[in-house]
Amino acid sequence: MSDNNLKLSDETIGQVAKLIQLAIITGTDIVDNLRTLRLVSDGDTLYLCKEYNDSFNENLERMVGELEENTPENSGEEFDNAKTTSTIFS
Repeated sequence: MSDNNLKLSDETIGQVAKLIQLAIITGTDIVDNLRTLRLVSDGDTLYLCKEYNDSFNENLERMVGELEENTPENSGEEFDNAKTTSTIFS
């Protein structure tokens, strides 16, 4: 077994936080969410895989769109897609 010590980039740590938030919001198992995480190494640091990050963001936008569609129009509040996405994971 190799003694390679790796560390997580700030972006990767932030993604773990987003996955935890997603699990709480959606009621899904955090373990299942963490299993989707894909990383690449550069030296001794692990970064998000670009394809994974793109896919995650697309899925998040789709979820927000579905929320917008299912939000009652008589709630008296406008649903701001960009604001909601940034608010959910900031």
